[in-house]
Amino acid sequence: MSTETPVKDRAGNAASPHPAPQGSGTQPPWLIVTLREVMIKAKDRSYAISTFITLVLIVAGVVFNAFMMNRGDDFTVAVQSEAGAAVVELADEAGRADDGNLTVSAVVVDSDDGTLGLVREEEADAALLQGTNGVWQLTGKTEIPGGLSAVLGQSLNDYVLGQNAAAAGTTAEELLSGGDLEQSLLEGSEEDQLLATIAGFAFSFLFYMASIIFGMAIANSVVEEKQNRVVEILATAIPIRQLLYGKVLGNTILAMVQLALYGGAALLALNLTDTADLVGSIIPASGWFFVFFLAGFLILAAIWAVLGSLASRAEDLTNNSTPVMGLIFAALFVGLFASGQLLVVASYVPVVSSVAMPIRVLNSPVAVWEPLLSLVIALAAAVALLHLGEKIYRRAVMQGGGALSLRKAIKLEQ
Repeated sequence: MSTETPVKDRAGNAASPHPAPQGSGTQPPWLIVTLREVMIKAKDRSYAISTFITLVLIVAGVVFNAFMMNRGDDFTVAVQSEAGAAVVELADEAGRADDGNLTVSAVVVDSDDGTLGLVREEEADAALLQGTNGVWQLTGKTEIPGGLSAVLGQSLNDYVLGQNAAAAGTTAEELLSGGDLEQSLLEGSEEDQLLATIAGFAFSFLFYMASIIFGMAIANSVVEEKQNRVVEILATAIPIRQLLYGKVLGNTILAMVQLALYGGAALLALNLTDTADLVGSIIPASGWFFVFFLAGFLILAAIWAVLGSLASRAEDLTNNSTPVMGLIFAALFVGLFASGQLLVVASYVPVVSSVAMPIRVLNSPVAVWEPLLSLVIALAAAVALLHLGEKIYRRAVMQGGGALSLRKAIKLEQ
């Protein structure tokens, strides 16, 4: 590698050992590297194809979910008596009252054998018969649909209760008076918990995918530049720390843009399928997720860059990436399964809080200072990790030969 003769300015002071690249104008070096990372990735066909496929899968998932929610179930039940027909009528009323997604119709047959024959010939989904001992039996051919069994069972209880109450000279309402049970939660609501479960899966999956895809892209880029000795050429033009900052910022921008595309595609599909009202309260939590995602990804990006500088070839990343993969899996686990005090504690742990705190905001009332404090902790950790990562990166990225351990990289001279 050629050496440069020190240049002095008019005052006799030594000029910067890293002159700006020709044609860069007044652009800072980190911005040049950032734009380079973005342009290279944007022109990558595999990146464009994977992004498009993911968008299609997200839209297809929303459309399929809307279809399943709006699809109604129609059942036919063969009965032999007026009592059976009355039970089926009650079941139909209950099914229609529950979002109108279930209808039940009765086919009255003269004999028990005739009802079973309809089931055997698949002209009826099930047969509802009352035995001589008063016991009711629901018979299917190979299976009894769970929705049909549940609504018929409840309707049968209501019918028998009404008959017994009438025989006793009273009504079912009077017999059940005082037996109503109302449920409530001290924090949040059942609807919020359901949305938190859905959002937890979405947030965790997006964070997991972005952290691995773009994190590995950073690490592989650093390894390739080490192997090809391109980093030595770049080091003569720009400071090493600026190279790191550009790589981290460029891939962070790509990850945020991709995340915005996925979120926008999901919201568009929800609006087109008239199911947007189901996730209206997710929007504020999504805003927090974008902010926390940025802080968490900055931390992981710095770690991935350091891992790339420690490796001498792409295969070394498999051994070096265990700690960061553990951190990413921890965030995934928290988003999918954590609750209660574990979720509260996790919402203040950097990287993991990128998923945990938005879920808390959606799941239950959270004081404004809590996400702000968690965000400050995450940003402080990002700044500290970037500063530490820059020192290790600057020491290790110029070292050829075999892979370095973190301890050896720290002991290297700058």
